[in-house]
Amino acid sequence: MKLRFLGTGTSFGVPVVGCTCDVCRSDDPRDRRTRHAALLESDDAARSVLIDTPPELRQQLLAADVRRIDAVWFTHDHADHTHGIDDLRVFSVRLRQRVPAFAAPETADSLRRKFRYIFDQDYRPPDGTSKPEIELQEFDPAQPVVVGGFTMHPVEVPHGDMRVYGFRVGNLGYVTDGKMIPERALATLKGVRVLVLNALWFGNPHPTHFNVEEAIETARRIGAEQTYLTHLTHRLRHSTLAAALPAGIQPAHDGLLIDIPD
Repeated sequence: MKLRFLGTGTSFGVPVVGCTCDVCRSDDPRDRRTRHAALLESDDAARSVLIDTPPELRQQLLAADVRRIDAVWFTHDHADHTHGIDDLRVFSVRLRQRVPAFAAPETADSLRRKFRYIFDQDYRPPDGTSKPEIELQEFDPAQPVVVGGFTMHPVEVPHGDMRVYGFRVGNLGYVTDGKMIPERALATLKGVRVLVLNALWFGNPHPTHFNVEEAIETARRIGAEQTYLTHLTHRLRHSTLAAALPAGIQPAHDGLLIDIPD
């Protein structure tokens, strides 16, 4: 199994519009971060699950040469994780079938409201046009669910006044937009060999996200062999962050492809 990081930035992305800080002006391609997304792939590339649909999804899929997906996993309904949903249209048009998408009940309800033109079964686009054909399936956060051929165990974490749903699949644990790992989620993640966590910046605790120090402490509690930090802001230069992190923890970057051990 492989994991491809398509986007590793926060809701502002990096560079931030109008910002002239050193990171936003960096010529290191690892400092250019589009909004959050990832692709879970089988070793033979026969199956893949897209994690979230950010506004830059089209560019991300082109950069990674992604030609098909088998399903989508939505972590939550914030704009930086969902507002590229229309880019799924190319898959439903090309494959002439609905794209399965999985979301917790509250996320699914929000998607139906925000993107009524997609999910209202009574709406038909004008002749000669198309819309994304998506089969939205609600999962039980307390139960594993098969998504695109992968058995995924939801990992529920708090994110301000909402819940975010990461997952465990095999030896991979994945959590974005979390502030803490509740005991139930910790029990699900125990024993993973590769872990992905969000981390905004050093210091200055954020009310809804880990900072780097909190992510490091959480990684130590979970005990994975290797942890990758994602959802990074323009306060973090890739090379500086990489040098400051302890062994076994490193920053992810857009386009990074990693193998998940069996």
